[in-house]
Amino acid sequence: MVPLRVHLLAALVCLALCQYEDEDYVPPSLIGPSSANCDRECECPINFPSAMYCDSRKLKFVPMVPSGIKYLYLQNNQIDEIKPGVFDNVTSELRWLVLDNNQITNGKIASGTIDKLTALEKLFFSHNLLTEAVVPPSKSLDELKMTHNKLNKFPSGLLSDKENLTSVNVQHNELTSEAVAGAFKGSKKLLSLDVSHNKLKKLPVGVPASLEILYADYNDIDGIGSGYLSKVPGLRSLRMSHNKLVDSGIPAGVFNVTSLVELDLSFNKLQTIPDINEDLEQLYLQANEINKFDLSSFCKFVTPVNFSHLKHLRLDANNITHNSMPPEASECLRMASEILFE
Repeated sequence: MVPLRVHLLAALVCLALCQYEDEDYVPPSLIGPSSANCDRECECPINFPSAMYCDSRKLKFVPMVPSGIKYLYLQNNQIDEIKPGVFDNVTSELRWLVLDNNQITNGKIASGTIDKLTALEKLFFSHNLLTEAVVPPSKSLDELKMTHNKLNKFPSGLLSDKENLTSVNVQHNELTSEAVAGAFKGSKKLLSLDVSHNKLKKLPVGVPASLEILYADYNDIDGIGSGYLSKVPGLRSLRMSHNKLVDSGIPAGVFNVTSLVELDLSFNKLQTIPDINEDLEQLYLQANEINKFDLSSFCKFVTPVNFSHLKHLRLDANNITHNSMPPEASECLRMASEILFE
């Protein structure tokens, strides 16, 4: 069995570097000729009969999908409508549905199409014109991606029975804190949630305790609840850069939790360094208004076995310099390989 931390590292790298990169996508030209029962606008390679490639073909609508298809690629088209019946042959077979980079609105998704896909595992619906989250009934769903839409609604309960869901990405939308209140409850295996580039004024409430990665960059968040992180005891990476965080919105010790490995609070309005746990390894505080280097934020006391495990610390674009560090900082921050002030 592959260790969970390996999956976490892979997820972190992908979230940081990718928007949509389908690692399992293989161009049909590399697989072989198309089968006879395939829609004439698409390709269903004989050597990969469970896949139907309809991507980058200037399609205006979703073609009829023949039985036996599990992986359907429709990205990079001009689709603005999903007509009735197109998925009737694969309601219990289709595993992957990729609809990225089209022009689909909620009003043009016919009833009885996506809402009848009971075996879907991955739904990629980025770069469209959706205003409300689209979620299939499948309990096998493990990845949901609807970035770069116009989402302003994510009704509570849509994910309540999605016990296998591990990743939700809704960055670059118009979601408010009210719109996502309770939206992520019930997803007991959710590991990664990205709500960056929205209109949130606070971190989403009701996130499952299983969460390990939470990205909320580029919102309007000015604080965090004192007990928020205690409800997500396995959270390892929290990013809240480019928000409106101020000292009064950061309760004492709120980030002093043993689970966190990465904490990004850059590009906010903090004037002091918040208390962190000794186990934190990455701390990003650049472009704030910090004017004092308080060593107690990192170490309450220093002994041969008690010291900060911080490896990377960014304090550039603040109101302090390297000279602000007290002499004993080298003992507290003995693991740090990089501390940036400029």
